[in-house]
Amino acid sequence: MAKIGVDYYPEHWDESLWEQDAELMAQTGVKVVRMAEFAWSRLEPKEGVFDFGWLDRAVELFASKGIEIILCTPTNCPPLWLYEKYPDALQTERSGQPIATGIRGHRCYNSPSLRKFSERIIRRLTERYGSNPAVTAWQIDNELDAVHCCCPECTERFRKYLKEKYGSLESINKAFGSNVWSGEYSAWTQIKPPLGSYPLGWYNPSYMLEWHRFCQKSVNDFVRFQAELIRETIPEAVITTNTWLCENAPDFYKMSEPLDVVSYDNYPPTRLPDDPDALYSHAFHLDLMRGIKRKNFWIMEQLSGAPGCWMPMTAAPKPEMIKGYALQAIARGADSVVHFRWRSAVSGAEMFWHGLIDQSNVPSRRFYEFAQLCREAEALDTDGTEVSSDIALLYSPDTETALKIQPQTDGFHYYNQLKSFHDGIISLGANCDIISQSADFSGYSVIIAPTMFITDESVVKRLYSFAENGGTVVLTNRSGVKDQYNNCIMAPLPAAYSELTGCTVQEFDPIGWDAAHVEMNGREYEVSCWCDVLKPDGAAVIASYTDRFYKGSPAVTVNSFGRGKCYYVGTIGKRDFYKELCARILSDAGLDIITDLPRNVELSARKGGGKEIIFIFNNNDKEVEFSYLNKKFRLKPFEMKTVTQS
Repeated sequence: MAKIGVDYYPEHWDESLWEQDAELMAQTGVKVVRMAEFAWSRLEPKEGVFDFGWLDRAVELFASKGIEIILCTPTNCPPLWLYEKYPDALQTERSGQPIATGIRGHRCYNSPSLRKFSERIIRRLTERYGSNPAVTAWQIDNELDAVHCCCPECTERFRKYLKEKYGSLESINKAFGSNVWSGEYSAWTQIKPPLGSYPLGWYNPSYMLEWHRFCQKSVNDFVRFQAELIRETIPEAVITTNTWLCENAPDFYKMSEPLDVVSYDNYPPTRLPDDPDALYSHAFHLDLMRGIKRKNFWIMEQLSGAPGCWMPMTAAPKPEMIKGYALQAIARGADSVVHFRWRSAVSGAEMFWHGLIDQSNVPSRRFYEFAQLCREAEALDTDGTEVSSDIALLYSPDTETALKIQPQTDGFHYYNQLKSFHDGIISLGANCDIISQSADFSGYSVIIAPTMFITDESVVKRLYSFAENGGTVVLTNRSGVKDQYNNCIMAPLPAAYSELTGCTVQEFDPIGWDAAHVEMNGREYEVSCWCDVLKPDGAAVIASYTDRFYKGSPAVTVNSFGRGKCYYVGTIGKRDFYKELCARILSDAGLDIITDLPRNVELSARKGGGKEIIFIFNNNDKEVEFSYLNKKFRLKPFEMKTVTQS
């Protein structure tokens, strides 16, 4: 059974509401509440003065109703007294000035003061609640990102990080190519964060990649610091932190190493795009979360109403969205789905980020749909089941960062290429893991590696070995461009992968938003953004351009390598292009596919314990009808149906 829960903020509500809220949750089928991630000022209103009485009463109340509790370390929002008395706890902006307080997430992960006071509040929390059987898990901080803090402490730690990695300034200058623009360092004090107002793309790309790697390391160290503190008091603690796809994304794979469970904040769209080629399904995000540890995960914040905070409110969730999107997460490996939030706030910036119950405090359509979700989730026998995949997409935090530092052309985005292949796979009814480049490739039949922009020699060797031993590899445009230092490689592209692909790039055309066309399997497809003009060297051509000055030149090839194959996709298409291409790739690899699924109907299977549960989700705002497993299915918009097989 997947557990359905809610985020609850007892500190926001008069205590007279707690009892009726907890009672209604219990009646509705809520299994878990998350609390206290922003409550530091209530827990420690003055330095060294603690007030846990209110949280004691809240924990006791929910425990009495049989509801589990996830407690959070409140380090995302240190109290204002801490910032005032210990200003080193504040992040420093690129201007060199401390960030202005007033919202959340101001803290510097490396601040000695923040570490000191974080340790104290975490110890107090774990010592007080660690033996309480109702507290079943702990969440670290909230929505951590790799913030680019430019304070003196981070500056010194950045220099130390480079010293440990490179050893000398000479090595740094060589690796960075610092002789460009007379950027060679002659003293360690010359190495600083990217201060000033220049666009980040104007700085040395090697330096910028290392700066972001350092910022990722800082958040990783902060997570490990907290996890170790919690386990000192509670060795058996189940620990997580809630992630999201933010601008300065952490390395999810490394950040999650000290954690037991990956968690995600899941806000699928309430207004579907008019463009039929837009990729809006959060199946991609969910498969990414599952792929981080290659096991089931949790949702720590799930869509409950119209979002609205730093942007105008979006449309209210349509009927079945609340339930359907939660079941979509369960279908893709979520063992717990916690909705944000129980009741919409009446104060603060997030008052229009709607919960299950509006400020009127009168349950309405969304709440009753949530209640139905609780009943359906309880009836689902998912215990002991997991999603298994024959296909993996490789995700590279370094490549994502490098392409943000130096965008390649209009409309060219790393995530879009990942999402396009992912969409092509799930449109055929197949499962897909999104894994780290350092993950074990065994157990997969197909590895799809879009835009291997930053070259890691160990990954190159493993992809060659994977194909040689019978696997199928898929590579794309802008692969092999850079070395590990973010410098261009002097070799015909795809450089290190050329033998594997059996082709090279004669030239490329960054066409941006303009359109070109390719012919594949007798059908013409529109492409855009990027066009590699390929020269086969043993590879077979499976798609060619039909216009522009490279008309007739290869755009997509396939090369036999050892007992396996390697496809090279030199351009970027729309949804139909990727569905057709993925159908060929998966069929040639001997995998089962379903070619006649209606668009945006998603299948996922969870297996284990001698059973298989097939989830069929209509991620559409229109009713669909189709046949599958010798049965006819009719699904309403956002409806989920399941089929259990022994």
